[in-house]
Amino acid sequence: MIKLDVATVLLQWSTGGLLFLWFTTRKHEISAGYGWLLRGTFCVLAAGAAAAGIATDFVPVRDIAAIAVAVVAIATVRRKNVTLDLLGPAIGAIGLVAAAVHATDGAGNISTNLLRVAVGTVFLGAISDAMLLGHWYLVQPGMPRSILNELVNALRWILPIEIVVMLMPTGMISVLTGAVDDGWNGTLGWFWVACAVTTAVLIEVTRAALKERSYSAVMAATGLLYLAILTAFGTDLVARAVLA
Repeated sequence: MIKLDVATVLLQWSTGGLLFLWFTTRKHEISAGYGWLLRGTFCVLAAGAAAAGIATDFVPVRDIAAIAVAVVAIATVRRKNVTLDLLGPAIGAIGLVAAAVHATDGAGNISTNLLRVAVGTVFLGAISDAMLLGHWYLVQPGMPRSILNELVNALRWILPIEIVVMLMPTGMISVLTGAVDDGWNGTLGWFWVACAVTTAVLIEVTRAALKERSYSAVMAATGLLYLAILTAFGTDLVARAVLA
């Protein structure tokens, strides 16, 4: 089983987002403004994680780590050394391990919980950054398309792992068979299946769109990623809500 709480989700989101910020800027092919935008965005999310944790269910290591992630993100917002972007995810990972251990609370498999939190962090970060990166082509239209291709391809590999870890016992298979009651006569289980399948389809269609040479293909891919971020969050959060 896995616990769903706002503080952990926001810390996952900010940690994964900062990780893939480094992934997309490591070759120094994107203007500095993109880094400023994402560091500022994920600073706000990390601060929200700390505030939510302190206000609801204070987990010292997780919530202090969230504060540290926010501080690091804002402190490095205008720096050109992208390697420093790995500091935030490293700190966030410590907090997320604490969150996973706390969520287990003596029940369930702690290794499964840790795996779900880790994979979910990478998954949420990748899909969020892919959508934001697509928008950045409006600001920097001459940017190599290979950067977005790399991120979409990474997402293509992460999604199956996300699905597998949510199927691991006790997981979504138990919901689909009725062994775990979702409170909606199995509807949420099948909704999760629909989200997972739709996300996979949208990723493949996005990859196909990016093969087109016209600039409008990038904008089409960005629109598809808008939809994918909704279904991707459904794939992760619906499973965690049902299995909580």
